[in-house]
Amino acid sequence: MEDFTHFNEQGKARMVNVSDKDITTRKAEASCKVNVNRDTLEKIKTGGLEKGDVLTVAQVAGIMGAKQTSQLIPMCHNVVLSGIDMKLLVNEKDCCIDIFSEVTCNGKTGVEMEALTAVSIAALTVYDMCKAVQRDITITEIRLESKSGGVHGTFVRG
Repeated sequence: MEDFTHFNEQGKARMVNVSDKDITTRKAEASCKVNVNRDTLEKIKTGGLEKGDVLTVAQVAGIMGAKQTSQLIPMCHNVVLSGIDMKLLVNEKDCCIDIFSEVTCNGKTGVEMEALTAVSIAALTVYDMCKAVQRDITITEIRLESKSGGVHGTFVRG
């Protein structure tokens, strides 16, 4: 259990104490895909869905999700975020919406979970706004693309 920082001496879950860590600039990027059919993709592009502008609403939802990460994931620290950028791109070739997030902070712990939460919430929002016209939408490839800052250094997906 010594290698697992989220367990206390009794083997029970705990939130890691980051008091002694240095404040550094942290950045994380994440991505995912929302796979839809051609008809749904066309409706997203042209604004043909009753619930409104899917990409804009999902972009805002992703930002809101990143800000609420510590409320959703039990062992996450409440991090003061410096910036959140979301990109939702219509991918005609793969018939999907590609979603990207970039989250930054100056803090004692990283923002990987905030970046992953941002793309997840944005993807769920796309699903919610499109479910009336397509029930078999899939959300795939939720993943960390890169992170920097902190004692574990830089990670970039190869």
